[in-house]
Amino acid sequence: MVNCCCGLLTLKKEPVPLKSVEVEVEVRDHVATVVSTLNYENQEDKPLEAVFVFPLPGDAAVCHFSAKIGQTEIVAEVKEKQKAREEYDDALSSGQQAFLLEESEQSPDIFSLSVGCLPPKESASIRLEYVTELAVQADDGLRFCLPAVLNPRYQPQGSEGQGGGNIQVTSIPASKVPYSLSFCARVSSPRPVVKIESNCSLDPLQYLNTEQTQATTKLAAGHKFDRDVEVLIYYKDAHQPTAVMEAGEASAKPGTLMGDPAVMLSLYPEFPQSVMSSVASCGEFVCLLDRSGSMSAPMNNSKNRQSRIGSARDTLLLLLKSLPLGCYFNIYSFGSSYEHIFPKSVEYSQKTMEEALKKVGEMGANLGGTEILRPLQHIYSQPCIQNQPRQLFVFTDGEVGNTKQVIDLVKKNSHLHRCFSFGIGEGASSALINGLAKEGGGHAQFITGTDRMQPKVMQSLRYALQPAVIDVSVSWDLPKNVSVSVLSPPITAVFQGQRSLVYAQLSGQIPEAAEGSVTVKYTLAGQPLQNRFNFSLKPAEDSGLTVHRLAARSLIRSLEMENRESKDQQDESVKKKVVELSVQSGVSSAFTAFIAVNKGDGEAIQGPLVRRDVPTPRFVAMNTLCRSMPHFRSQPLTACRMSSSKPRLLMKSSGSSKKRVLGGGPRVEACAMPPPDIIECDFGMAVDMSEPSEPPMDPLLQLVSLQKASGCWDLAPDLAAAVGKTSEEVEKQKPASVSQEVWATILSLIWLHGFKMDSKDEWDLLAMKAVSWLRAQNASCVEECVDAGNALLGCKVQKDALGL
Repeated sequence: MVNCCCGLLTLKKEPVPLKSVEVEVEVRDHVATVVSTLNYENQEDKPLEAVFVFPLPGDAAVCHFSAKIGQTEIVAEVKEKQKAREEYDDALSSGQQAFLLEESEQSPDIFSLSVGCLPPKESASIRLEYVTELAVQADDGLRFCLPAVLNPRYQPQGSEGQGGGNIQVTSIPASKVPYSLSFCARVSSPRPVVKIESNCSLDPLQYLNTEQTQATTKLAAGHKFDRDVEVLIYYKDAHQPTAVMEAGEASAKPGTLMGDPAVMLSLYPEFPQSVMSSVASCGEFVCLLDRSGSMSAPMNNSKNRQSRIGSARDTLLLLLKSLPLGCYFNIYSFGSSYEHIFPKSVEYSQKTMEEALKKVGEMGANLGGTEILRPLQHIYSQPCIQNQPRQLFVFTDGEVGNTKQVIDLVKKNSHLHRCFSFGIGEGASSALINGLAKEGGGHAQFITGTDRMQPKVMQSLRYALQPAVIDVSVSWDLPKNVSVSVLSPPITAVFQGQRSLVYAQLSGQIPEAAEGSVTVKYTLAGQPLQNRFNFSLKPAEDSGLTVHRLAARSLIRSLEMENRESKDQQDESVKKKVVELSVQSGVSSAFTAFIAVNKGDGEAIQGPLVRRDVPTPRFVAMNTLCRSMPHFRSQPLTACRMSSSKPRLLMKSSGSSKKRVLGGGPRVEACAMPPPDIIECDFGMAVDMSEPSEPPMDPLLQLVSLQKASGCWDLAPDLAAAVGKTSEEVEKQKPASVSQEVWATILSLIWLHGFKMDSKDEWDLLAMKAVSWLRAQNASCVEECVDAGNALLGCKVQKDALGL
């Protein structure tokens, strides 16, 4: 269990050694190099050890770590993890300054930096560099995220101490973080940069050349640590395949990964409109919804204040209404335990849809912790339904400690399904959300800030209903005596909106000004297709080693997974390969760590070493607390009162003066008393724990909630109210020769097209279902109905626009 002492150090007013963080991002097409500088200062009169736990993108590869103390710079080396830890401990025991950077053994997106034996009044500057791929969003934007918020990862019961790598986290309110952040980004690409957007305020974009292929921006002054820093980059001609060639490291031995040239192919196919408009009428759709305590947090800080769980309920309404007749579905929810609406997936019908929606409406964020592994195991234990491909939709705020175990399970079952994942709110683990989608052949989406969940989920549902590119093969045509070794796992499937990167090592003598070509063959909607493109074998200038390091990271991750899948969990041969590759490339792995020791000539530092945990920002304090209590089964708390005494929880029941101290350990049993509404603790701030008051249902969702599984609407008072009319007005305008259902369905479609075109992504699939139902009725007087509906609603929607 992570340690959630949540800012106790700052309450005692002890100095925090981390003073500032500076981040510089260099984006090259689809990948980025990120340099972070962390500035420390020991203001105490004793030597100290500062420990800072922080997140990185889940697929990042740390490739440089150095420290500067005064005028002395020490560059860290990559070593086998246990040896690095022993060297660090030996250095501290002899009074030497030492620095240790290591990856969590549970999750690849969490790192711990230990700054050991920093003398009194001494300053140190830490430089950390990593490379990462940028995820493609559904609107073709490339997403870079700097996770400024690290939420403590929920550790499943029984996992404490496993792996020896549990990292302790200290977190405090975002407004009280005692260090500053500066951030700037430089973008370059063979294609023009169209725009750069962010959830934080950026200074205006500045182009560095007339072709607009290079641009720079930075965070505006006054940025607060209340959210992740998310940057979206848009290029012109985003779907053109590209190849980036990179020269090897001059000092590395030819024939090795780092000594030979490397190439990165970017494949981002655009599907024909004929395929995009076709929608499958089969499939097994399984939704897995997080109902842990953190899901009661608001989606954003706006006045709307809809909770994450409330937004998820609305999203499931839209999703269920949009499913095609003839498919199968089920809905699971999880916290410390898990539940399912049906014992096994059922055929989609009016009856089963209504039963599911009733259960969804009752769902709250009241299932305790975040145990996602067990419901996934149960889902995979269910036999697949013949001719109904399984599509899994996972909704979570993504804070678990056993990330690697969860992703391994998804990969093991990837031949049976596609997995679409949705990271909700600040601090969601990019390793978990991206890993689920990548290994499950699906698509990852992040819902942060003022984003709405519904359009992103419906986008993914559209992808799930469309055919995927299958039978993918990549062949190379290179000059004589040049051979290629592909370092990436094989591409099994690609679908609309998904980008695949292929890394390869080129060996042999490459002639000057030579060209190579790549042919990609695949099958789409039953049709064999192929793309061929040429690329220069001349390495790009000043490209650094980004491609080599990402290629090494890709190979390392594959080997690590092979090791975890091995029956012999201590497969030493695989581990040895990973360590060798990690040391050769300078890229972090689960089995290595960066170690730097200042072996200066000075005398050993005298006095006891004081440990200081550097706090990280926390988005909602009390939700973190609830996640750390897996057996807590109360309703959401309604108030919080602070106590300045020792760490404890004190809870008071509604309508009662009785109080009960529950203690401060990580495991708190449920009280045998009514649901508590007062909690006292010494976290240093009061937090309103009530679930945000849900805003009134949106008129769009009101109308959607009335649609039948078949796609039609009934003519009822609720429908009239949803379109802003009385029952009498709606009845009076109905053409005499048309049925009530046809009239109600056409009226609903007119209202959607007339008033909700800005939300078309959300209702497009269910409107297609309504149009299909209308066509099946062979209804007469459709044009008369459209004219009457326009007159009633004050719209000018054309019959053709409705798809009729």
